[in-house]
Amino acid sequence: MATILNFNAHDVEPSVGFETIPAGNYLATITASEMRPTKSGNGGYLQLTFTILEGDYKGRVLWSRLNLQNPSAMAVKIAQSELSAICRAVGVMQPRDSVELHNIPLLITVKCVKRAGSDELSNEIKGYEAKPQYAAPTSSTPVSDAAPWKRG
Repeated sequence: MATILNFNAHDVEPSVGFETIPAGNYLATITASEMRPTKSGNGGYLQLTFTILEGDYKGRVLWSRLNLQNPSAMAVKIAQSELSAICRAVGVMQPRDSVELHNIPLLITVKCVKRAGSDELSNEIKGYEAKPQYAAPTSSTPVSDAAPWKRG
């Protein structure tokens, strides 16, 4: 039993279930990260929380788990490759702490996959890219205020 002090459900919007979002590319940022032990206790993973920044799914969160400490060399190699992609996407090549990856926009590629043992779909992040940079258009031709038919 736990004592709950000063809580009134009238003051808080209830949570709604998370439906999967459509597969695609989304502008997002890492908003939280932490190392956690694996269930078996013989390793650890870096859990990254991504928050979508724009569009219909703005504010939705997705998670990625990177098995950086694992008895399986292949699991570690995959996690390191994924971390490398994230670092390149946010432009932080040698982070000393995962917080250095926070709050830098990047594009994430989201897929819909079936959960093991059920027909339920869940989202997984399958790719990371740098946020596209939009350069201002340049022109070697000076812009004229004259109407197009009056330009010579």
